[in-house]
Amino acid sequence: MKIDGACHCGAVSFTAEIDPNRVVVCHCTDCQTMSGAPFRPVAPAPLEHFVMRGEPKIYVKIAQSGNQRIQAFCGNCGTALFAKAMGNATEVNIRLGCVKQRAELPPKQQVWTHSAMPWLSEIAALPGSPQAATGPVK
Repeated sequence: MKIDGACHCGAVSFTAEIDPNRVVVCHCTDCQTMSGAPFRPVAPAPLEHFVMRGEPKIYVKIAQSGNQRIQAFCGNCGTALFAKAMGNATEVNIRLGCVKQRAELPPKQQVWTHSAMPWLSEIAALPGSPQAATGPVK
């Protein structure tokens, strides 16, 4: 599947060819912290099918495995864009939040579920609003 996306301010954009059956939700504590959310969905793409325009900022983190992982984000707006291995990377893990077709890419697997927030299954039952909440949400 052909996808495209960009950071919030548009300074960095990309196109990629992905297999929609490989979309994963990661519940690890690093993904929670770095995304500011209880989990992070990602879509892996082979490097040869990933074309980026613009120059992201890079942060290198040490994974639980001890491997170094490049985290790419927009230096202007801070949007998380992708991650990949240091050195001989063969694919990038695109952050689904910046993909235009994200609604068409339901996850097919979850990883690091032992770190998942215990309240996630209750979200569907919460009252909702198609726009911003009317109360004091901060």
